[in-house]
Amino acid sequence: MREAHVDAVLAKVPAVTLGFWIIKILATTLGETGGDTLSMTYELGYLLSSVIFIVPLIVLVITQVRALRFHPFLYWATIIASTTAGTTMADLATRSLGIGYLGGSLLLLACVVLTLALWRAATGSIAMESIRSARAEMFYWVAITFSQTLGTALGDWAADDGGLGYLGGAGLFGALLLVLVLLWRFTAINRVALFWSAFVLTRPLGATVGDFLDKPLSQGGLDFSRPAASAVLVAAIILLIALLPQRAAALNAGH
Repeated sequence: MREAHVDAVLAKVPAVTLGFWIIKILATTLGETGGDTLSMTYELGYLLSSVIFIVPLIVLVITQVRALRFHPFLYWATIIASTTAGTTMADLATRSLGIGYLGGSLLLLACVVLTLALWRAATGSIAMESIRSARAEMFYWVAITFSQTLGTALGDWAADDGGLGYLGGAGLFGALLLVLVLLWRFTAINRVALFWSAFVLTRPLGATVGDFLDKPLSQGGLDFSRPAASAVLVAAIILLIALLPQRAAALNAGH
């Protein structure tokens, strides 16, 4: 009875399906347009925008950890909060603090790797299917938030410093994701490593697509309204969550 209760309580992350990745990419694109809406369109700046986004992120993470089962809308709201906060925090680090896109990317990559290493040392696994405690779930959300922030800096680095532009950057990260799919399909490379690699790379893909949508024509964008683009993305995500199968990941039997 106790083991069954633990499974019911802790199976609170979704199964990794094609629908998961579609919603994840849309959420990361929304993170870019939503973050830029506050910091740039409404001119609140990166610091104040980060504070505004961090508050609901903390509330949502606490609610998610305290939840007794998987709630699709709660889970994806927390993902969106992490990616919007990640956008403004990355811009704060790379632009306001002056460490640059490359410096910010390297710093945040170190944070992601360190979080995953500490998580594995503390619980024995960093697989989504092994999240069986509040501690593991907290590591999960810290890793996600760092990966979302890293993705913004990485996308800006490729598009601006790398000279690829927004479409070129999206093409690069899309191609890298395709490589990961082929590795997953045709090799025996560790699936957990592939998952986290894909999770990180979907963020710069979404960031470059978001920048392409809302940046001025003179900067290579389409100059769409950021609030309007964000509203369309929110509607699309809600629709997909409602229509696509959303089930909790099956927990591993062991630790």
